[in-house]
Amino acid sequence: MPNCPECGALIDLDEDELEEGETLACPECSSELEVVNTHPLELDVIEDEEEELDEEEEEEEEDLFEEEEEEDNHEEEGDNGFH
Repeated sequence: MPNCPECGALIDLDEDELEEGETLACPECSSELEVVNTHPLELDVIEDEEEELDEEEEEEEEDLFEEEEEEDNHEEEGDNGFH
């Protein structure tokens, strides 16, 4: 029996009847799962598109913040009183 990749719960499945690309829900956490491999059986969490977009936006914001910090640090280093 495979485990849910999200919560770790055992999922009772008839592994011989599953096909790659098939989707199912975890009975414990209700995560949407996809069969990505049948031999050996491998399940992966299907993330909501909204969640994926939110994560991408957060990463972009973090990158911009880091770039701004680097620019500020370079400006401070360049302003050492010697002209």
